Parts: sequence; C-alpha cells; structure tokens
Amino acid sequence: MPKDNMILYCGDTALREAGSYLAGVMAHCSIRFDYLASNQRFNDEFLFRAYRGIVLSDYPAINFIPGQLVKLTEKVHQGMGLLMIGGWASFTGANREYTETVLRELLPVIMQEHDDRVNSWQPCLIEKKKDHAIVDALPFDEFSPSVGGFNRFQAKPGAETILTVRQIGMSRKEGQLVFSPSFDSDPLLVIGNFGSGRVCAFAGDVAPHWVGGLVDWGDARLSVRAEGANQREVGNWYATFFESVIRWVMRE
Repeated sequence: MPKDNMILYCGDTALREAGSYLAGVMAHCSIRFDYLASNQRFNDEFLFRAYRGIVLSDYPAINFIPGQLVKLTEKVHQGMGLLMIGGWASFTGANREYTETVLRELLPVIMQEHDDRVNSWQPCLIEKKKDHAIVDALPFDEFSPSVGGFNRFQAKPGAETILTVRQIGMSRKEGQLVFSPSFDSDPLLVIGNFGSGRVCAFAGDVAPHWVGGLVDWGDARLSVRAEGANQREVGNWYATFFESVIRWVMRE
C-alpha cells in the first residue's frame, strides 16, 4: 500500500488500549495509518516510507536509536509533519524522555529540564488564544472543554500558541462553590515549522486519564473503531479537533 498519504502513529500503549481512541478517530475520518505500540522498537524501515506525518504519543524515546531520530529530523525538515501528544513518556515526562534528543530542535516548544507532568485533581480548562484553521470550525469560545492533566512547556519564539490550559481552583465556602482561576495559563496546543515540515505539540492526552472531559466534548456521540482496536464512544467535537490537528500536520 502506498504510504504517501498516510500517518505513522507511535505509542499510547496498544491498539486495544489507549491507542484505540486516536486510531478510531483516524479510521472514522478516513485517515490511513500504520501503528507502532509503545513497547515496540522503531524500525529503520519506517524511515524509508513516504509518510505525510508521524504522531508520537506516549512513545518512549528509548525505542529510538540516536541515528533514527537524526534521520527523522531530516525527514521533517524535508516536509514530513510531526505531532507530539502529551503523556508520561512524551516531551520531558517522568524520565526526561526527549529533552536530550535532537527532537528538541524541531519541536515548537521548550521542554522543562525536570518532570513536566501536571496531574491535576481539579479542572483544567482549555482556552482558545487565537484563530487558526485547526480550531476555527470548533466552538471553543462558547463551550470550553477540560482536560485532566498535561505536560508543562513553553512555546518557542516564533511558534504560535493556539490553545492554552488553565487550572481552576474550586472550593466550598459557607455551602457555596467558589471558583478561582488563580493559576497562570500554560500552552496546550503550539504549532510551528521546521524547514518544510509542520510541527505541532499538544500538551494534553488523547486518551484517559489525562484527556479528561475533552474525550466527550460535543453535541453528538460517535462510535469509532479501527481495525484491530477496541470500539470507543467519543464526542464529535473531540474527533473533529484531532482530525483537524492531524490534517494540518499532513498539509491536507
């Protein structure tokens, strides 16, 4: 099968587990993809296929050998898109996953030196910061979804921050709920270019538990299922959002 209009999707444990969410969305939206589970090593053969983009989502950096990441960086510079989605094995993560790799040069964000995971027990509200083709068809201004956690990073100079996330403090005083958005916002969706390739960083997750309420965001329900994956029920705006992100990375 030709690979020149396909995505290589790496991570999110396995297709029958967390990977079934994004895989199901891509199948529903007719985006063809190859899949590599989180416990599978990256094979050199993938570097010789003409993928339109690659998604790294909770895919441990140890699965690459240094030369493979250098070649991957070259392919992005030549026009292949790259999307990194948050998780415990994304960005800095729990074990400084990508901070010392060449991907720090092409990602549109500055990763933290130490553990960047924000596991929040209170709501993390998504806010749209600017108009962009990725989000223009979605009602972020009217219906703001939330996530349960994210990786904390900074946008690089020249990169565009499309979405931010803000932790909302919530308490009860004299029997009344009190909401206090006292925390500073953090970048959630940051995009940029690396040579001829589009690069994108999404600090949240596509699957539980960090995905939070975002997975149900919508005014209709969709049943999605990729071949070899479990069936999932998601919100239609959630599906449209991740479809839009991937198609932007692919230059579709």
